[in-house]
Amino acid sequence: MASPESTETVPGWHFTLHAQEPLTQEQCDVLAGLDSFADGYVSLMQTPDVESSFVCYFEADSLMDAMKRALARFDDLPGVLIRSIELDACSFDHNGLATASVVPLAARPRASL
Repeated sequence: MASPESTETVPGWHFTLHAQEPLTQEQCDVLAGLDSFADGYVSLMQTPDVESSFVCYFEADSLMDAMKRALARFDDLPGVLIRSIELDACSFDHNGLATASVVPLAARPRASL
């Protein structure tokens, strides 16, 4: 975190971790009891028997540091393997990573309800 005297802000990173396999009921029960997942920085999104993913938000100096902090929490969750990490579109805009080759957030199609 930035010191109280500093005017620099620490970037906030939004990303999604995709599990290799859907969580089992036993893994969900273990997850529910873990303090390391109770702070809201990593939240389970699940379609039972289809897919499990974890939406993450961390403040860190770099995306790599944010991902390391998120992945370290899985040491407490046996048998859950992460197969991929998806960078959330708002992280591009929020952290000044948007370039001419990145579709602007406002131009991205939204799902209709």
